[in-house]
Amino acid sequence: MSHPQIRPFRVEVPQAALDDLENRLRGTLFPHELPDAGDDYGVSGDRVRGLLRYWLEEFDWRALEARLNSHPQFTTEIDGEVIHFLHVTSSREDATPLLLTHGWPGSVLEYLEAVAPLTEPESPEDPAFHLVIPSLPGFGFSGPTRGRGWDTVRTARAWVELMRRLGYDSYGLVGNDAGSMIAPEVGRIASDHVVGVHVTQIFSFPSGDPAEFAGLSEEDQGALAHLQWFYENKFSFNTLHSQQPQTLAFALADSPAGLLAWNSQLMDTTLDEEFVVGNVALYWLTGTAASSIRFYYENDKAKREETGPTTVPTALAMFEGDFRSIRAFAERDHSTIVRWNSYPSGGHYAAHAETDTLVGDVREFFAALSR
Repeated sequence: MSHPQIRPFRVEVPQAALDDLENRLRGTLFPHELPDAGDDYGVSGDRVRGLLRYWLEEFDWRALEARLNSHPQFTTEIDGEVIHFLHVTSSREDATPLLLTHGWPGSVLEYLEAVAPLTEPESPEDPAFHLVIPSLPGFGFSGPTRGRGWDTVRTARAWVELMRRLGYDSYGLVGNDAGSMIAPEVGRIASDHVVGVHVTQIFSFPSGDPAEFAGLSEEDQGALAHLQWFYENKFSFNTLHSQQPQTLAFALADSPAGLLAWNSQLMDTTLDEEFVVGNVALYWLTGTAASSIRFYYENDKAKREETGPTTVPTALAMFEGDFRSIRAFAERDHSTIVRWNSYPSGGHYAAHAETDTLVGDVREFFAALSR
C-alpha cells in the first residue's frame, strides 16, 4: 500500500472533549414521562438512564480508542471527502481482499469482533481475508462531510476507488444495514472486480404489481406483516432523516443524552452496553450526528436510473431479530443469489453479537466461489 494519497491515522480525542462530554452528561435534563409509559411512546426513560449511567460510570473511551489504534488505520481523500478506514491484512498469501461496510447508527465498531477470525483463522482449511473497513462518508472519522450528494451510489463509487488505490483488482464485499445497499451497488459498478457480495439484509420491496404477491409462502406473508408493523411503529427515524435531518441535528449535536436516546432506539436491548455506548460516543466525539443522518436525505432525493438486477454472486445471512428479506422480491433485483440462510437467533448487529455464525457464513460463501 504505497499510494501517496493514503495517510496513516490514529484516534486521538483531546481530553478537553472528554471532559466537556462528562459535564454535559452530568447536566442532562430528562423529559417528562408518564409513569406507565414503558416504550409505548418511544425509547423509555429507564433505558436511557441506564445507558447514561453506564456511559458515566463504566465506559472507558480511552480503552476503545486503544482498541481501534491496535489496528492499522488510514485516511484518504476521495471525491472531495476524507475517508477513514481500517486495513488489516492477513499473513496468509491466499487471502481474499474483503471490504466490510456498516450502516446507521453503527460504525466500524460493528466489525471489530470479526477482524481476528477473518484475517487469521485457526484452521488452515478456512479461507483468510485482507480486511478493508471504511467509515461511511459523514460517519465517525470520515466526517463530517462537506458537500451534498453522499448517497448509496456515490459511496459505492468511492469504495471502488478506495480498493483501486489499495491495489486490489479482485475483492469481495460484506455489508450490513446501509452496507447491505452499498455492497451490491459496488458489485454493479465494478462487476469485473467483485467476486461476490455477502449481506445481512436484501432491501427489496413490493413494486406495486399485484402479481408479485401471487404464490408468496406463509413465511413471506409473515415477513410482509413484520415490515408493515415496522413501518407503522418504528419508521419515524427514516421519515425524519429523509425530510428534515438538519432540524433534528440541532438537538443531537447539543445533547449527548439526546443522541444516546435517538441512536439507541434502533439498537436492541440484548446488545451489550459497551457496544451501544461506544457507537454513540464515536458519533458524539466526531461531531457526525448531523452528517450521518443526511445519508437518508440524499438517498431519498437521489434520481435513480433503471439499471436492472445485479449480476455478481450474492449471499444473504438473515438473523431472527432483524429485517426479514423476501426471496421473490430479492431475485427480481439480484439475478445471481447463490446462498440464502436464515438463522434462528441474533439481530441487526450480527458481526458483533453473532460473530461466529456470521464469520462462518462469510467463509463458506467465499470458499465456494473459489472452487
